[in-house]
Amino acid sequence: MITKALVTGGAGFIGSNLVTRLVEDGAEVLVIDDLSTGRLERLAAARAGAPHMVHFHQIDIRKPEVADLADRFEPEVMFHLAAQIDARRSVVDPVDDASINIVGGVNVMRAAAQAGARRFVFASSGGASFGDTDVIPTPETVERRPESPYGVAKKVTDDYLGYFSRTHGLEYVSLGFANVYGPWQDPHGEAGVVAIFSQLLLRGQTPTIFGDGTITRDFVFVDDVVEACVRAAEKGGDVYVNIGTGRETSINELYDLIATAVGVDTRPRYGAGKSGDVPRSCLDATKAKQVLGWEPYVSLEEGIPATVEWFREHLGF
Repeated sequence: MITKALVTGGAGFIGSNLVTRLVEDGAEVLVIDDLSTGRLERLAAARAGAPHMVHFHQIDIRKPEVADLADRFEPEVMFHLAAQIDARRSVVDPVDDASINIVGGVNVMRAAAQAGARRFVFASSGGASFGDTDVIPTPETVERRPESPYGVAKKVTDDYLGYFSRTHGLEYVSLGFANVYGPWQDPHGEAGVVAIFSQLLLRGQTPTIFGDGTITRDFVFVDDVVEACVRAAEKGGDVYVNIGTGRETSINELYDLIATAVGVDTRPRYGAGKSGDVPRSCLDATKAKQVLGWEPYVSLEEGIPATVEWFREHLGF
């Protein structure tokens, strides 16, 4: 059982869901977030039940003060989810992406090592770091050939984790997420398409699909991802594992599921495809079952309606 955890990016989409789960499980949590994309209201649920168990500090993960915060809090587990999450933005400004995702990540690792954390759980990326591959679903044994600076940064950070493990004894688990969706999701990045389509359709507007809608992705529900994070704090060690469903879903298929959940028959517009989009992405999560005892529980047919209902209640989000 986790008693004290530090979560970077804890006011973000996945991070806030993780914080809520940790507090429900009885852990005291320190959230670090610079609020560039995070939002404090995402922490309301966790604070409502146990306000004394949730602490927040607004700070950039690249700042040296992160180590001071970790030293004072003395977390047994650190979950590193803070990141620049937009692959296309990373192409436009790779220096900023590397500064946040690599330099910031190394700074958080160093803070964890100095604070004596027993485990470091990292939110890596499966789809972005593998790039275009013919092996679908893709296992961890396939060479990772990222096609964006964002994917490169995730891969490099995984290499740094190995270094900190060997030289500082910082035990880690790196989780290569597929495309995560669910409540509190931001309309950013590839997985953000669920939030974008849901909100537009609920407002009576017509979404645009870029390209012909045949590109595929692996969409995994946020509650399943949070479960993987919690398990990674206790199981495995010094390992990278995929966290996905093994199910390939086209954007056209995804759109139909969302439209059905909203209850409309609006057809999408189609626009020019975006350069650099990997045509197929789907992860083999067999290793996660072996190492973490984890497997996806929520199907798209369950997760999409639940997500749409959340957005129906939170359209002002």
